[in-house]
Amino acid sequence: MTLTLDIGNSDVVFGLYDNDTWRHIWRTPSSPMQPAAFYQRKLRLWLLEANLTLSQITQATISSVVPALTANVREAVGDLFGIEPVVVSPSVYDQLPVTVLRPQEIGTDLVANAVAAHTRYERPCIIVDFGTALTFTTVGADGKILGVAIAPGLKTAIRSLFANTAQLPEVPIELPTSALGQNTVHAIQAGVVMGYEGLVRSLINRIRREVGGECLAVATGGLSKAIPSLHDEFVEVIPSLTLDGIRLIGDYARR
Repeated sequence: MTLTLDIGNSDVVFGLYDNDTWRHIWRTPSSPMQPAAFYQRKLRLWLLEANLTLSQITQATISSVVPALTANVREAVGDLFGIEPVVVSPSVYDQLPVTVLRPQEIGTDLVANAVAAHTRYERPCIIVDFGTALTFTTVGADGKILGVAIAPGLKTAIRSLFANTAQLPEVPIELPTSALGQNTVHAIQAGVVMGYEGLVRSLINRIRREVGGECLAVATGGLSKAIPSLHDEFVEVIPSLTLDGIRLIGDYARR
């Protein structure tokens, strides 16, 4: 079995892949203060609950956008399973089917999204990732990453509003029935959630015009299903797409 880890700004996601399917996906909040032993305990407990043994994990790949967490998670995986995980970084990009724009700057999660989408479609594609940040990664038919657009994520926007405004509450991410909010919660949902619907549609259309041709759009990320009215923009909504890309990068790096 392959263990795939996506260390993000909000959560560390652990995926267990076997026989062409994700057998289990677990997550825990990202905390650079936690030692390697914390993640080892988490993994032991999850595997025990899944009736799996340590020896069944034969390889691992890690992607991280939180450098302070990378070493502890890598140590946890290496010591627990007795394997050396592949860590996604510019050192492996030459082995991938995509050409990476500014390797030292682009997030490894965005590279993983590009690899997964290019492998799946082999056509020009925009990957919209609804995470802590809302990202748009565009990859050409030849696998070249053409560019990236980044905006604050839905949760980030709402939390920022809540944290910096004394009388506004934190609200659930739900699409309201009207843009005319009749109370504070619905007003924030109308402004942020409906506003993001317009943002996503506008950027997808702008990117399509700039690349000058047909360009598929696919959604991923933990909040990729939060705005159902957007789903007509996407050929697919695949919450596990980033994990798919990380796993594929590990496979390329081990060849």
